[in-house]
Amino acid sequence: MAALSTLVLLASASAFAPAAHRLRAPKIRGGSELEAAKNSAFVFVKPHAVTAPTIDLVREKLEGAGLSILSEGDIASEAASEDIDSKKLVDQHYYAIASKATITPPAELAVPEATFKEFFGEEWSDVLADGRAMTAIDACKNLGLSGAEMDEAWGKAKGAGDIIKLGGGFYCGKLMKGDTATYTFNAFYMSMRDRFTVPGGSIHYFAVEWDAATLKWADFRGKLLGPTDPAAAPADSIRGLIFSQWESLGLAGEPNTGDNGVHASASPFEGLAEKMNWLETNPAEDAFGAQVLDLGVDLKAWTLDPVVAYSADDKGSLFDALEDMDVADCAAKLADLKALADPEKAVGVGTPLFGKKK
Repeated sequence: MAALSTLVLLASASAFAPAAHRLRAPKIRGGSELEAAKNSAFVFVKPHAVTAPTIDLVREKLEGAGLSILSEGDIASEAASEDIDSKKLVDQHYYAIASKATITPPAELAVPEATFKEFFGEEWSDVLADGRAMTAIDACKNLGLSGAEMDEAWGKAKGAGDIIKLGGGFYCGKLMKGDTATYTFNAFYMSMRDRFTVPGGSIHYFAVEWDAATLKWADFRGKLLGPTDPAAAPADSIRGLIFSQWESLGLAGEPNTGDNGVHASASPFEGLAEKMNWLETNPAEDAFGAQVLDLGVDLKAWTLDPVVAYSADDKGSLFDALEDMDVADCAAKLADLKALADPEKAVGVGTPLFGKKK
């Protein structure tokens, strides 16, 4: 059956991949043959919704839809071996936003100097030299603000016209401490981060898989999980049920777009990236991860959602390009994107795929 499943997967993938870059059957790794990849996702109950009844509801809905739960458990905000804060697990999870707020030093950000000077009236090089450019997490410490207070300060700066968009998901704001201007980036992220790193908090995760023939990824997200706004979710979806039953589930407040109860991967590749981050999954020991490695990509760069070429005239987020694809289509699309990024080394092993992070 494993061999037949592999042939079905490859036949489906070949319909989308260029002939020169079609996927090969999973190789033997570590002495055993990997099974053909299934749809596989990382699902977690968000910190505001971690209660026993909510966890039970999510588990029952996943299993009721035919998904297999491969593992589940809690990842705490402050446990010695599973610290969401010190390991920056949440920052890696929301990397496209968080990288500008908590990870990348300001001196390494691609700040357009002419745009910065025109908007703020200062030279970017002078701000750096004076130490007045800070990550949002450092700006919170410097200004003595909590994440919620930084969110409020960021809102005031926006109202005063002191925030500029420098690129996709990349904002710079001027915050005042006395007569001194401090510049920081994507500080709106800090209140979101606080919800994951508050002492005593945690997420409850489920690593799941299922046959794409029984449930399409788009239906997994749209019908089983429900849309981002829980008020607009189908009544029988996970987010819809959490929204309607939040009081009996023991939540402190009604769910909203940010606190919508549960997260789930948007594609098999995003699921792989999330399992690598949160669970330290070895991609070589994952059926889909092994296929991605066989394409010869730089997984370290790829899992950070870089900007990629969609065609000769178009580019955008890697994760967006793969959203709602089932595993075979996702693998074939990855092969296409690899070929566009590096046509001469499309099947080479270990080739760096992209030069910039989003």
